[in-house]
Amino acid sequence: MLDYSTGPGLTIDHVRETYERIKPYIRRTPVLKSDYLSELTGADLHFKCENLQEAGAFKVRGATNAVFGLSEEKAKKGVATHSSGNHALSLSWAASKRGIPCYVVMPRTAPQAKKDAVRRYGGEVTECEPSTSSREATFAEVQARTGAEFIHPYNDPRVIAGQATCSLELLEQTGGLDAVIAPIGGGGMISGTCLTVSNLAPDTAIYAAEPEQADDAYRSFKAGHIIADDAPKTIADGLLVPLKENTWHFVKNYVTDIFTASDQEIIDAMKLTWKFLRVVMEPSSAVPLATILKNPEVFKGKRVGVIITGGNVDLDKLPWMKQSGA
Repeated sequence: MLDYSTGPGLTIDHVRETYERIKPYIRRTPVLKSDYLSELTGADLHFKCENLQEAGAFKVRGATNAVFGLSEEKAKKGVATHSSGNHALSLSWAASKRGIPCYVVMPRTAPQAKKDAVRRYGGEVTECEPSTSSREATFAEVQARTGAEFIHPYNDPRVIAGQATCSLELLEQTGGLDAVIAPIGGGGMISGTCLTVSNLAPDTAIYAAEPEQADDAYRSFKAGHIIADDAPKTIADGLLVPLKENTWHFVKNYVTDIFTASDQEIIDAMKLTWKFLRVVMEPSSAVPLATILKNPEVFKGKRVGVIITGGNVDLDKLPWMKQSGA
């Protein structure tokens, strides 16, 4: 097995080795198109539907790589993480496949659907306050109690290599693209995208999309160093965490630009994809389309891969219901 100790040390060989490891467990998700959405944006859009993974999110790729890469000795004590949702439920799902314990710290404000999914897959949930500082302090207590292997939601090279397999499939399925765009929070998916695309399609531009109300990655990108917000609030609950050193390496070296969208623009884009792409996606997944609609001149006439990162939504609390007071 290759060495996965540092993010900057990852290569395309790590991605290929990872893909062979996780292939028996993950889905090769489809790439869908919508004539209407392509006409609306002026771009040829190719939507990579990671919301159709069994656990409902791309994060199952990185979680599965981390879980199945553990030695038998480490695996016995289980795995642990802190997450607002999709990494938590993905790690629980992967741990259940290997038959090992999983301990998760989640903000008390995380969507109930995501908490329920963690428990459904056998994970133990410990709730914390909705801030990075509370999350990390609570997690330290859980890890000390359990001795479980920490699988960081995005700053772990094993996780980044797993997320990189998404673009490996996307490039094969589309035959090449002018640009790829994905949401950015902590940067796990965008880092994996950078790792694969920079190696296999170096002429393809890589863009990240972020909520205006949680735009620390955008500000970090413009400032040239990491800026971390402790407790941002946005409808895109999967994009609340700051960049870390491993993901910042990829963002600063390979991302072409980062675009932002308001919560209302995100909700509008989410409605469009539900209606015209006919798939269930969560607000975080709608941020890329929202930014494409907002910056049409960047994408017009180009073949663009759009990564739909997840579809774990609380159907009783859809954002447009909240907006209307329903």
